[in-house]
Amino acid sequence: MKKLFIIAVIACAALLTSCSTHFYSSSNASIAKTEVVLSQNNFKVIGQAEGVATITQVLGIGGCTQKQVRSNAVGEMFKNANLKGSQTIININVKQAVSGVPPFYYRTTYSATGTIIEFTE
Repeated sequence: MKKLFIIAVIACAALLTSCSTHFYSSSNASIAKTEVVLSQNNFKVIGQAEGVATITQVLGIGGCTQKQVRSNAVGEMFKNANLKGSQTIININVKQAVSGVPPFYYRTTYSATGTIIEFTE
């Protein structure tokens, strides 16, 4: 009886805990297909921009692909930046956080951040 109780406690603990992992990807890739050389002091930093996108899957079903969700986070970041004139975003970083109870429930959140700069010349 004692062994059965211990097994039941371990099984409940395993089912009621959640796991979370994080992946942080940093790139200085030109997403807007424009090359910018920042070797001169002809720009000023305006601020930061951020975008978030989330996908939820139950038993591996639901939502769109990871690549699409990552793209949605970056697109949301550009939308929230409200770029004007000679402004652009550099140093784009994407953070991925996965949580849930594998293999039953997964929630993946992508957070994209970047630095908004404006060219002065």
